[in-house]
Amino acid sequence: MIALARKYRPRRFADLLVQDHVASALRGAVMRGRVGHGYLLTGPRGVGKTTAARILAMALNCERRDPEAPTGEPCGECSNCQRVWGGAANLDVVEIDAASNRGVDDARELRERAMYAASQEGHHKIYIVDEAHMLTREAWNALLKILEEPPPGVIFVFATTEPQKIANVAAPVLSRLQRFDFRRIGPGAIRDRLRAVLGEEGVEADDEALTLIARHADGGMRDALSTLDQCLSFGEGRVSADRVRDILGLVSEEVYADVLTLVAERDAAGVFPLVDHLLDAGADLVEFLGGLGEVLRALLVSQLGGEHDDLTDRMREALSTTGDRIPATDAVRMLNLLMETETAVRRSANPKLAVETLLLRWTLMDRTVDLEQVLTGGGEVSPPPPSARPQVSRKAGPPATSPSPAPPPSPPKIRSAVVGGKESQESQESQEPPGTPIAFTLPAVRGDWSETVEMGRGVSRFLGEALGACQVVEVVPPDIFVEIGPEHSVLVEALEKGLANVERYLASRMGQPVRIKIRSGRGSPPPSPKRLSKEEMRSERLRDLRGIDPALDTAMDELDLEIVDESPPRA
Repeated sequence: MIALARKYRPRRFADLLVQDHVASALRGAVMRGRVGHGYLLTGPRGVGKTTAARILAMALNCERRDPEAPTGEPCGECSNCQRVWGGAANLDVVEIDAASNRGVDDARELRERAMYAASQEGHHKIYIVDEAHMLTREAWNALLKILEEPPPGVIFVFATTEPQKIANVAAPVLSRLQRFDFRRIGPGAIRDRLRAVLGEEGVEADDEALTLIARHADGGMRDALSTLDQCLSFGEGRVSADRVRDILGLVSEEVYADVLTLVAERDAAGVFPLVDHLLDAGADLVEFLGGLGEVLRALLVSQLGGEHDDLTDRMREALSTTGDRIPATDAVRMLNLLMETETAVRRSANPKLAVETLLLRWTLMDRTVDLEQVLTGGGEVSPPPPSARPQVSRKAGPPATSPSPAPPPSPPKIRSAVVGGKESQESQESQEPPGTPIAFTLPAVRGDWSETVEMGRGVSRFLGEALGACQVVEVVPPDIFVEIGPEHSVLVEALEKGLANVERYLASRMGQPVRIKIRSGRGSPPPSPKRLSKEEMRSERLRDLRGIDPALDTAMDELDLEIVDESPPRA
């Protein structure tokens, strides 16, 4: 019995699937008698490179070829065409596997054989070299001269999946060959071809089964036909999707639907039984991750208004039920995490742990929201799980009656940000939250600092953590000096990036400009000490007195009092 990949191999240029640009050029060259002496056919495996070379050989030496009215197509039925098509021994068509004949001696033998004329008058001698990228540099050098000036009637056709290797070891060869790049065959074209083959074989198949085979073939018609042949050998009757999944070891789409449900519902606990089920079923985790990537891509396509023709009915249902709960921005972040994990899974000694970690990161991932909607009351921010929510002790600040600041301006346009995640994009302008005005004193700033921390957490989780790790050590209007310990040095960068937001917030609370100075870490160094004048020393002492008692500070502002220092100035 002949394998389907050989039985249904194209016999004419017109039968080449999706390679019309190559078929038209080669057919026209044969029809007009302008066939080149060397060709390089490149492209993925199983797309028709060697088949096109054979069809070219058949067309050049076809016994039924009419010189008066050439069409460029072989008949595919004469004895010569049958021998070439079937790969039988032929004096004028020689196929060579460069993977096992790659040395300089093999190239020299090929060069010597090319010097002999074809077996019949009017015929061409065609050498088809498959896997041409396997030839060594010395072998290419041995062929270089004959490729440039071949004997009459001799044609070389090189087929390869890796033309860049030929460019690296034998760049001069490329200029002596006509290059044709074969395209990858789309799943739709493969599915239609499989359906036609099954019609010839008298076998029925589910559309979902053909879709699975077409996607698994990854653009190669030969791989798709080989898989279909395997499915037909597996059992009698209609080819079902379950049969294809069993043969290919594909993960059931129910599992992918369950993954989407876990992510949408943020069910981290369900990750472990799901992965255990995969391993118990003998699933390939690398294949599972590849399928996850396809599912996420399909989710993005459907959310962004595109059409996806290769989805099964079960997957369409899963996307429709969970797609609204997984925003497109989250799906993109999930894809990035997936790509980072795929390499680790291939190399890891414990791929199960890597897959579990990926799914846990998906289910625990902070959601993306639109800050403009949140600030204007049009959206809500889901709080993080209780275990991940930092505990902040709130202290009521002392009463203060400093003049109220002017109402803040309307918030400008704000881009989306990830609440609590490192991927957050801080807005260029943050809306100043309402609150009781506070005095510009050390106790008042310290008492209100928990509110400042909460404001920072609303902008970015890391900014909130950084503010929570800070301690207000000195207040000298318009400067507020904070210290952050060396154990929190990793948070200094987040603090520096968010200083503008913090300063605007505090300015709105105090009614005057505010500058934050960091005393340690990578922030701005503290101001260098300078010698004070008598008046500056007196002012500093009076400022300290106001900072000791907030009530005194408030009374001075309300009654417009002035403290007179009658003690001698400090030396």
